[in-house]
Amino acid sequence: MYNEINLDNIDLRQEPPLEEPARQYYFMAECRQYTKRFFEENGRLPSASVHTFGCQMNARDSEKLIGILEKIGYEMTEDEHAELVLYNTCTVRDNANQKVYGRLGFLNTIKKKNPHMKIALCGCMMQEPSVVEKLQKSYRFVDLVFGTHNIYKFAELLASSLESDRMIIDIWKETDKIVEELPADRKFFFKSGVNIMYGCNNFCSYCIVPYVRGRERSRKPEDILQEIRRLVQDGVVEVMLLGQNVNSYGKNLEHPISFAELLQEVEKIEGLERIRFMTSHPKDLSDELIEVMKNSEKICRHMHLPLQSGSSRLLKIMNRRYTKEQYLALVEKLRNAIPDISLTTDIIVGFPGETEEDFRETLDVVRKVRYDSAFTFIYSKRTGTPAAVMENQVPEDVVKERFDRLLQKVQEISKRTSSRFEGQTMPVLVEQVNEQDSRLLTGRLSNNLLVHFPGTENLIGKIIDVKLEESKGFYYMGSYK
Repeated sequence: MYNEINLDNIDLRQEPPLEEPARQYYFMAECRQYTKRFFEENGRLPSASVHTFGCQMNARDSEKLIGILEKIGYEMTEDEHAELVLYNTCTVRDNANQKVYGRLGFLNTIKKKNPHMKIALCGCMMQEPSVVEKLQKSYRFVDLVFGTHNIYKFAELLASSLESDRMIIDIWKETDKIVEELPADRKFFFKSGVNIMYGCNNFCSYCIVPYVRGRERSRKPEDILQEIRRLVQDGVVEVMLLGQNVNSYGKNLEHPISFAELLQEVEKIEGLERIRFMTSHPKDLSDELIEVMKNSEKICRHMHLPLQSGSSRLLKIMNRRYTKEQYLALVEKLRNAIPDISLTTDIIVGFPGETEEDFRETLDVVRKVRYDSAFTFIYSKRTGTPAAVMENQVPEDVVKERFDRLLQKVQEISKRTSSRFEGQTMPVLVEQVNEQDSRLLTGRLSNNLLVHFPGTENLIGKIIDVKLEESKGFYYMGSYK
């Protein structure tokens, strides 16, 4: 396996190989010469700080970036006074961009005192031409800029940056390449994300993801299964299958396979105890998938099913390709097949042209579905999307008032819905020592709700039965014997 390669055994006198991922291991070995020299001169390893903005896909990308840095010899730290600071960015909403610009101003102050410091930016925000233009004009102190399509090239780009005083920019508009078998540093030893596909073909009118993540590219099922088997051998008991729209997995493969069929194969892996996935697009949620979930002993009883709006009129303008009625029928089908399923969602408030009547349709869906939780967002105009140039942008004060009403309704319903398991004893995957109280452990139910209970660290990574003593709305207090 590539990630077991000893970098010291790579002959840097030879030309770098052309095939991947061998080429990246060559450049990791080259970068390792830098960390060795740094250690000889300073008596310590250089430090690196990676900060992730955005979704589960970004979090998984960051695990790979950190894995590469550790393989090279960097010491990882949260401190941004490091020799290398890397921001893995998100651009789904404008405030994510503004947060990065704000942090860059802070980094510039640090870099003035440490001119050898390297600052790198990657991820979705970098795929926007206007962002790169702004960086070139106003943030010349940034050393390395790359996007979503070539994250696997990080070692090669870092090697170039370490030898250069110029800003290096490497942005691809599109790719059909998938390169895996690179090092990764998992945040948890007992669970891991697994990319099953990249990109998105849906082109919702408000969403920039297809423009920054590219078109759908599915990984071969045998590669996915091999990766999961290796993870299980390494102690993983739960995997999260990741894709912008997992329900359309496999359509572009030479030998097409459905997402439901992939799940059935994953379920056969011995030692794997839990399977999660996100995100599911309602238009592609098949009866086959519902049936597989219903009969599964490993697939978690949780479905994240983005609604975005309850108005069929707005859904059409959003290019979501389902109606309010179709969405509610889908929920009924899921609940009939899997009565204990937990449903969560995403909802946008203030989409261009949203009327009070449209908003009330959204509230009506929230009341009927009774979500366990919902991520609620104020519409954010993203340059380059059709919605950004639509007329009838909703006034800010109206959006804010609707957002507050929606949030109140979601929280009120979620609190009641989430408490339905109170008094029951249920399996919990123990994840960590509680961050607020070290006497407690924190774990997660199959339906994704958190449980806090007294226990000792040796339980972390295990699935144990916990009695759900008291519901606190969005989490439980429990007990373990």
